[in-house]
Amino acid sequence: MEQIIKWFEGVWASIVAWGIDVAETFEKCFIRNDRWTMLLEGIGVTLEITLFAAILGVIIGFLIALCNLSKSKPLRLFGKIYTDIIRGTPSVTQLMIIYFVVFANIHWAKWIIAAIAFAINSGAYVSETIRGGILSIDKGQTEAGRSLGLSARQTMMSIVAPQAIKNIFPALCNEFITLLKETAIVGYIGLVDIQKAGDFIKTATLEAFMPLIGTAIIYFVIIKVLTLLLGLIEKKLRKSDQR
Repeated sequence: MEQIIKWFEGVWASIVAWGIDVAETFEKCFIRNDRWTMLLEGIGVTLEITLFAAILGVIIGFLIALCNLSKSKPLRLFGKIYTDIIRGTPSVTQLMIIYFVVFANIHWAKWIIAAIAFAINSGAYVSETIRGGILSIDKGQTEAGRSLGLSARQTMMSIVAPQAIKNIFPALCNEFITLLKETAIVGYIGLVDIQKAGDFIKTATLEAFMPLIGTAIIYFVIIKVLTLLLGLIEKKLRKSDQR
């Protein structure tokens, strides 16, 4: 019996020691020198880039989708070349080309340039999603709009596009989540986002576990909240569906 008690005491002592060590590491990484503020600022940078890039990316994607669906051969060629180049090269390479080459002599804020780079990248993937959504709408919808006297543009904007957006909304949500995670590479151009803030903390404290786990938890929480919010929006869009 005494051996069992001693074993439990040893286990408890190990758990307490581990807890104290974790608490000390947490204090060292996030509390000491107000290092948590670096992560907070990184969250702001990440969300700022993601939101701007997502909005601009949808606009670019819609325009490229129209190019790919156009009867004009030059427009279709442009859309194909754009999507092939963007989807065929790494996003980090695109970011560095746009920052260090295209915008080398333009003194804009780094986060704006980064958002433009991610928007250009996202636009290629969004364009294919939108193109598929438009093609999924029955041609009779377009014919009905034209028979009512609407122009091709009016038919697209008033009849086809709203239905397509509802169909592709889940895919757009996935692209938005992917875009948020891809912004973790903005440290290559000197921006301090969530990931870069974690790297700075890791370097300053010589601790790897806590900063990495901390950044992973932050990304997870943000993505989980966004997933729930986007799910509510999708649910409202689907209210009119007859199941």
